[in-house]
Amino acid sequence: MTKKITADDIRKSVAENDVRFLRLTFTDINGTLKAVEVPNSQLEKVLSNDIRFDGSSIDGFVRLEESDMVLYPDFSTWAVLPWTDNQGGKIGCLICSVHMTDGTEFDGDPRNNLQRIIRQMNDMSFSAFDIGFEAEFHLLKLDENGKWTTEVPDHASYFDLTSQDESASCRRDIVETLESIGFEVEAAHHEVGDGQQEIDFKFDDALTTADRVQMFKMIVREIAKKHGLYATFMAKPLQGQAGNGMHTNMSLFKGKKNAFYDQDNEFHLSNNALFFLNGILEHARAITAVGNPTVNSYKRLIPGYEAPVYISWASKNRSPMVRVPSAEEVNTRLEMRSADPTANPYLLLAACLAAGLNGIKEEKMPMEPINGNIFKLSEKEREAAGIKPLPSTLHNALKAFKKDELIKSALGNHLTQSFIGSKELEWNQYTQTVSDWERNRYMGY
Repeated sequence: MTKKITADDIRKSVAENDVRFLRLTFTDINGTLKAVEVPNSQLEKVLSNDIRFDGSSIDGFVRLEESDMVLYPDFSTWAVLPWTDNQGGKIGCLICSVHMTDGTEFDGDPRNNLQRIIRQMNDMSFSAFDIGFEAEFHLLKLDENGKWTTEVPDHASYFDLTSQDESASCRRDIVETLESIGFEVEAAHHEVGDGQQEIDFKFDDALTTADRVQMFKMIVREIAKKHGLYATFMAKPLQGQAGNGMHTNMSLFKGKKNAFYDQDNEFHLSNNALFFLNGILEHARAITAVGNPTVNSYKRLIPGYEAPVYISWASKNRSPMVRVPSAEEVNTRLEMRSADPTANPYLLLAACLAAGLNGIKEEKMPMEPINGNIFKLSEKEREAAGIKPLPSTLHNALKAFKKDELIKSALGNHLTQSFIGSKELEWNQYTQTVSDWERNRYMGY
């Protein structure tokens, strides 16, 4: 759980670490980390929630006539970034929630919205929604002008030991940087694709983990740049290679007891876990819009790779959308394998938690688990087993999202409208784009 940090702790840290600038971050509708930077002379205004910004310039926030917004920093997120400004001073970082000028929470802030769904969870007597993200990314080479290319710094594969190449050196530097600001890194390794990496950090409550994945992505990009590389969390950056997933491991707790564990049930899953699972499966198509929110996301969700394509679950089988990993009591969890790291983590977790809690309320058991490889089943066999496909495009995922009242309510009206507007614009721009593939294919017609 999050550590207690006071205003005095931050004052002391600023003085001891020669912190000259304070970076106040927040997240927009698309999951992009935004920041307001102020000099340390403004520290007291930061600590008293008195830093304002223009919300009308942020995607999905507010109209021009109601643009004044206020940043409320979460002291538990305080970190001194392990690099300096141009004058050699350090930069302190705080993750913030966005409020209106009257002090009320801004309902268009994804972080506030996740806290709203967590309060609904607390009202059902659950104490925590524990999350472990496995966010994969690619390292790519830069050209002579510092622009990204599709050239990779290595051609290693899953768990390959490559101690001397650029990727391994960069990965180790990322791990050391993360640990220097309080992350507990549990694993770091090369993934299946060329230049593809994975670094896993310790499970924690949903809000803390969403905050950390935002900080993680910022650190990865900064350290990659230091190594002359470009880090991307794009779902499918390289054609013919494995895409980047963000497997989402979920557990629900009552006090210190894992509410998903039951020693006497199959797979050691409690009824609450099975009900929660059914909620995820029933709302999977709408959740996909949130967990796979780009046009490119659906070039990862295709047969032939490890990414799921069908709505189903299993224990040891890795082809379904949700897997139940073998684990001891405290780590009993559901692993949703469909999401990718372009997802806004606050929106994704709000959608998953709301769907799961609704499943617990409805007390409906999920479909039977799939023991074999789904990709080897015929269409008739999948239909007989009740296995439906995930959306194949962002357009289809948005249609499912618009029809799902529960998932829309999980985002709230403001975020729902902003999300739909942003994604419809993206899809429309995509459909109007003429690609090299099309020219090569059709120019001779």
